[in-house]
Amino acid sequence: MAKKKFTVLDLLNLELSGHDALELRCIAGQRGLPRAITIPEINRPGLALSGFYDVFESSRIQVFGRGETAFLNKLHKEKSMDSLKTFFGGQVPCCVFTYSMEPPDEFRVMAENACCPVLQTSLGSAEFTNRLTRIFSNTFAPHQTLHGVLVEVYGIGILLSGHSGVGKSETALELVQRGHRLVADDIIDVRCVNGNMLLGRGANTIISHHMEVRGLGIINISSLYGVGAIRDQKEVQLIVQLEDWNSAKAYDRLGTEQKYMEFLGVNIPLIEIPVRPGRNLPIIIEAAAMNERLKNMGYNSAKDFNQNVLKWIESSDDAQNAYNDDDSY
Repeated sequence: MAKKKFTVLDLLNLELSGHDALELRCIAGQRGLPRAITIPEINRPGLALSGFYDVFESSRIQVFGRGETAFLNKLHKEKSMDSLKTFFGGQVPCCVFTYSMEPPDEFRVMAENACCPVLQTSLGSAEFTNRLTRIFSNTFAPHQTLHGVLVEVYGIGILLSGHSGVGKSETALELVQRGHRLVADDIIDVRCVNGNMLLGRGANTIISHHMEVRGLGIINISSLYGVGAIRDQKEVQLIVQLEDWNSAKAYDRLGTEQKYMEFLGVNIPLIEIPVRPGRNLPIIIEAAAMNERLKNMGYNSAKDFNQNVLKWIESSDDAQNAYNDDDSY
């Protein structure tokens, strides 16, 4: 899947709040806002400002803290800003001044001429870098679009999959009525974060908390059941594949062999649940969620059952052997 271009303007327009807010504003170089950000990393341009460009990472966002800004002001007073021509000649995506610091007027002029956006934030350098790194880890993460329903059951993110009409939405609706939460219905955007965690959310955040129920139409889960019945995103920790009952297929009855499905290089536990009249799917999925939580805590019910059976067989054999030995006298 082709990656969508992420620009400086997209960075400014991110709707973030709380501990994720970047508090950015553009103070110069507005014509360069459509510039693409291709590398999700930052650079502190201290060496470049002193004239050393041998290892200058011009494709990264340039962050100016107190030290870099003080050095800029020193260059401005000494009228030694000519070295910045090389700085702006490298297609820098944008410059960010932390602590609400102001660049020298000559720096602004050079940025305007080079169409390089100059941004400002009230955050400190370390805090801004940490927040931007978190945002980039999600924005630039590999992603894939899936068809299904993503719900949170007892804290476990469960992706309900299966062919159209098998009952995914109806099952999810019953789970919501039982106090669990809907993340997204129909189209799920899954991102691989940190190389080992899949985060799922609605591909369209405006309609992600709406659900299509055949015979009823489109319903708004948050309006019907309240904001406590929804959440924006959730880690995909279990895949439940619903399929029509096939009497010729041998379904797992013990659970000793765990199946997995791979998405974006991450293996996610998979269970197959056959659907037929009379089966209470929401209760089965609740049990699967609690069983998955036990596995995450180090307890496997199927393996424990298997070990208990083996111990019982061994004890029965020992008892039988002892009985046979008594008969020999």
